[in-house]
Parts: sequence; C-alpha cells; structure tokens
Amino acid sequence: MRDEMNKALDEVEFTIFDTETTGLEPGSGDRIVEIAAIRFRGKETVSTFQTLVNPNRQVSEGAFRVNHITREMLESAPAIEAVLPDFLNFIKGSCLCSYNAPFDMEFLENELKLANVSPPAGLVVVDILSMARKLLPGLPRYALWSVAQKLGAACEQRHRAFADVEMSLDVFRKLGDIMRLKRIIDYKGLVVLFGLDSPFLQDITSQKIAQIQEAIDLGVKIRIQYFSSSGAQVSEREVAPKVIKLDNNKAYLVGYCCLKHEERTFRIDGILHLEII
Repeated sequence: MRDEMNKALDEVEFTIFDTETTGLEPGSGDRIVEIAAIRFRGKETVSTFQTLVNPNRQVSEGAFRVNHITREMLESAPAIEAVLPDFLNFIKGSCLCSYNAPFDMEFLENELKLANVSPPAGLVVVDILSMARKLLPGLPRYALWSVAQKLGAACEQRHRAFADVEMSLDVFRKLGDIMRLKRIIDYKGLVVLFGLDSPFLQDITSQKIAQIQEAIDLGVKIRIQYFSSSGAQVSEREVAPKVIKLDNNKAYLVGYCCLKHEERTFRIDGILHLEII
C-alpha cells in the first residue's frame, strides 16, 4: 500500500460511485434503490457499473420527488444481496470516491451489514465534496451542480446515480487539475487531505507524529510540504518543532517556522510530506 501511495494521481485507479435511496436515514430503515459507478485511471474509463436495486420497501415521497424512481421500476430489480458481490468485485483494488462520501458510505456500510458481508480490507475512500470545499474556499454553496458550474463542468444534475457519477467524475478531474497547480501531485497527498478517516489514515498520522517527535528529541528541524486550508495553498517550510498538541481529536505541530520567522501551529493532517533535516 505504501508503494501505491507514492504513485502519481494518473497512475492510480479510482472508482467514483453514487447511490439513490428510499430516504435519508439508513438507521431508520431507508435502503439503496440504485447504485452506479465509473472506474477510471487518468483520462481513461476502465469500466462502468449501474443497476437498480429492489429495496423491498416504499420509496419515500421526498426521495421520489428527487430521483423519480417508482415502485414499478424496482419490482423486477435484483435485491442488494445479489448486487453487492458484483459491486465489491468492481471496486476491488481501486480508491473509492463519492460526492459527499459519508452519506453514500453510510448507506453502503448499512447494506453490507444487513447482508452480513464484510467491507473490502484496506478500502480507501475519498470525499469529492471535501476536495471542493478545501480547494475552492469561499463558494456560496457546494451542491454538486453548483461546483460543476463553477468549474465549467457539465452541471445538469438529474439525481439519478449514473448521471451524478458522470458529473462527479468531471468535477473530480477539474479539481485534480487545481491540485496539480498547487503541487499536490501524488496519491498520498490526495488521501491525506480528502480521505475519510480510516485505519490507514490513522497509520499515516501516527508515522508523522513519530517523525516529529524524533526531530524534537534530536533537537533538529524538519522540512514539510504543508496545505493551508485557509488559503488553499501549498508551501514548503522548514520548522523547528517544539511540541505536539491534541485538540478535539486533531493533532497539531507547534514550532518555529523559518519561512514566517515566528512560532506557528500546523495541523498534522495538513502536512503532505515530512522529512527530518
């Protein structure tokens, strides 16, 4: 996995997926009624996935007003138990992405639990909405169609799974162009900044904390590549680390910044790369 993390973005296979559901609350019994995905690498589409899913329950009026999926459309659709093996095989070995990934992942994880199926080991999930918020700070709204319009991408949101995946893919690629301009060029940088919390991300954070603590113990400086969320900028800095602080489950480095000639605080999850000098 560490070798994979050092790859350039265009060398990694991603899968963008989207779900349509009976409502907004899987904990209250809402289920997936449609799932779609596009697997790609760079500019090349590797494969596509699309199916309706029979949820064995009514689509709520609110959900129907959004996705226009009727009970009749779902009667002959496969059950989720038949869909999940094919979908899990489709995403295997790729980085899973979604626009507002926590929402889609909550539904997917609920369906996996109900079907007594384990999620793929080592699955890495990236939230495209988080990418938009961090790379395009200050927008009045971050609905998918609004961000697509801002980026000059196709922006007619039809609220069907495959159409939303196509729009999300266009947005992902244009945000990727912005990342490259900011010198965020590898897979690790993408996952560190925009990945959902996972054991793998926690391991990366632990490694960075261990390196910083080593520098503190040795009394030496570190060189970091740092993403500032306030200005959506990436900078190279030399820092004399003083202490590691925890606040609201977030880890911070406090140290003397040679670039700014003053003591500064850095979010450790904003450190893309780190080396001891």
